[in-house]
Amino acid sequence: MRCACTPLRLLSGLLLAALAASARAEALPDAFVGALSQAGIPLTHVAVVVQPLDAATPRVSHNAEAALNPASVMKLVTSFAALARLGAGYAWTTRVWADGPVVDGVLDGDLVIQGQGDPTLTLERMWLLQRELRARGVRHIRGGLVLDTRHFDVPAADPGAFDNEPHAPYNAPPGALVANFNAITLRLTPTADAVRIVPEVALPGVALASHVQPTDAAECNDVRRALAVALANGERTELSVAGQYPRMCGEQAWTLSLFEPATTFGLIFRGLWAEAGGTLAGATVTGEAPATEPLLVFPSEPLPAALVRLNKHSSNLMTRNLFLTLGAEAYGPPATLEKGARAVRETLARRGIATQKLVLENGAGLSRIERISAQALTQLLRAAHASPWFAEFAASLPIVATDGTLRRRFQGSALAGQAHLKTGSLRDASALAGYVHGAGGRRLSFVFLIYHPNARKGEAAQRALLEWAQAESGRAP
Repeated sequence: MRCACTPLRLLSGLLLAALAASARAEALPDAFVGALSQAGIPLTHVAVVVQPLDAATPRVSHNAEAALNPASVMKLVTSFAALARLGAGYAWTTRVWADGPVVDGVLDGDLVIQGQGDPTLTLERMWLLQRELRARGVRHIRGGLVLDTRHFDVPAADPGAFDNEPHAPYNAPPGALVANFNAITLRLTPTADAVRIVPEVALPGVALASHVQPTDAAECNDVRRALAVALANGERTELSVAGQYPRMCGEQAWTLSLFEPATTFGLIFRGLWAEAGGTLAGATVTGEAPATEPLLVFPSEPLPAALVRLNKHSSNLMTRNLFLTLGAEAYGPPATLEKGARAVRETLARRGIATQKLVLENGAGLSRIERISAQALTQLLRAAHASPWFAEFAASLPIVATDGTLRRRFQGSALAGQAHLKTGSLRDASALAGYVHGAGGRRLSFVFLIYHPNARKGEAAQRALLEWAQAESGRAP
């Protein structure tokens, strides 16, 4: 769903919201206001709601109804909708057929794999899936690998359109069959006169060429910025890497999203299969699964375990797959973005969460157009807290100065270990939302959104508001 708002109309809305909240602006903590001023971020481009979970009114509220871009904080919306709609016991399934007889460990036919959007198929779980196949007698495949990806209907898109980083793992597209988050890891090792590049998992059918030159540079910065990757498709796919690499960097791992999901899945499946001594004679193609009982039904990790990885490490691909899954489960396959958005909206509305200003594109926050208000996020946090699955929801959020995307944030503060918060960051947006365990033992919902070109300078203001919320939590309303 796309927003028809112009930038001018959005700014006008922000200013009107600011005027409506101006009577409350004096309640904002001085240290917080000062930190925003120091960062060059006007109050008109900030939304805040801090509210004890046992109180009917906020401790502080500013621009609460303004619809701002929450960046990855939008993952809270998709996570909430998933737990509410699918339940904490939900699991994806991947189905596998042996399209031919299996005799003495040899499948005389194709191996068919049908995906339903499982985003938890790490290398370890791909190995487990293959182990289950071997336990069912399949060790060598005379046919090919047939991948059924019809469960998702997502239009092809340029992965570099968002920020001109087409190979960045955070830009990986969603898919019905996804292995290892659609990521390929290359290990770079400098030698006397070359840089050896080896994939973490063998890539059958891909020729890898290193044109990287070792240097004697005295510093080892982000070496990835000095490297370029190129793909050429002919009889074999050629992956070439060029650039310069300081010897002092030693061995490093470089993770990339190089192919569309089904291609990556096929490469990783073949690499792991060969690693375990299996053979697979035919090509990888897309196709349809047979209308028979599968040889293997492989379940994913349960939804709460997936949400821990999704939120703590802010996985865009996992969230986009979950968003599409919501649509397929609510309205039937194939999954589409429109179905996903409708399922999320209906789920929130049924629980009294305002959706009038909610703008959804992919549910992950990897978007220039997604919008939500601080008021709606506060309603969501409070609804989650009152739900039977609050423990699962809260446990998926990063812990301040402890893990996930907050592992290095607010170190040395009394906040360390005392707040579960989802982070969000884009070029013009910075956000935090979640729960703060207050000094007085009260738990507060916390939402702070910035939408301004200086948004990335807002960390001091985030810390000031969090520390104020923690200290003030014990004070009577």
